Amino acid sequence: MTTKQPVLQISSLTKHYGGVKALTDAGFSLMPGEHAAIVGDNGAGKSTFVRLVTGVEQPNTGDIRLDGEKVSFASPLDAREQGIETVYQTLALAEDLDVPANIFLGRELTHINLGPLSILNHKAMREKSTAMLATTGVKIQDMSESLRGMSGGQRQCVAIARAAGFAKKLIILDEPTAALGVAETARVEQIIKGLKEKGIPLIIISHNLRQVFDLVDRIWVFRQGRIICSRLTSQTSPEEIVGLITGAIDPANLPAEEALTC
Repeated sequence: MTTKQPVLQISSLTKHYGGVKALTDAGFSLMPGEHAAIVGDNGAGKSTFVRLVTGVEQPNTGDIRLDGEKVSFASPLDAREQGIETVYQTLALAEDLDVPANIFLGRELTHINLGPLSILNHKAMREKSTAMLATTGVKIQDMSESLRGMSGGQRQCVAIARAAGFAKKLIILDEPTAALGVAETARVEQIIKGLKEKGIPLIIISHNLRQVFDLVDRIWVFRQGRIICSRLTSQTSPEEIVGLITGAIDPANLPAEEALTC
């Protein structure tokens, strides 16, 4: 019997800022095709965890492995080149540029590559952008329109389509619907479900437990700078997750499930 190897495996990940213990001895695994959620109160260590995994900051100790290979990211560009695409709350989009320019921002296709004097291949970027958006089900009527004139939901969809188009290993979404209305949130959630159908591994950071239970296979609970537990969505409840987040439930009292449970 063949045992699947985690796409992402993290052990003993620790980050302290002087006397502030932002994250201590964190262990985490993400299996091929799995969608997982990271939940916890503000200050629980979620953002620190993402910054360490994506190369924004360096850990004090700990190992990060992609497909079994130990990796070390000096910057977010390093993480991106290794196949990790992240959509932050700020989206990192240029509002005055059109959709293709945003999708290929920092990865422009050229006719001739001469550094700052390069001649961009606008036609190829437009065609590939259209294909990326179609793959995720995103519909933008006018690809030449700047993002400034688009809704928050459309911008979020463009950012997710960009991540899905370039991700080789996994996608990380940081509060992808926090600033969206009901209809726009539903559209983004449909895109995430589409990524699941395509077998693209994904980590979502969200405070929205309804969304978490609708979208992911496993929930990882952060509390006071530690990952205290992981629970299969099918074997837990919103009430239990809230209890773990607040400390009302001791994870030591939960029934043991798989080896991935902390």
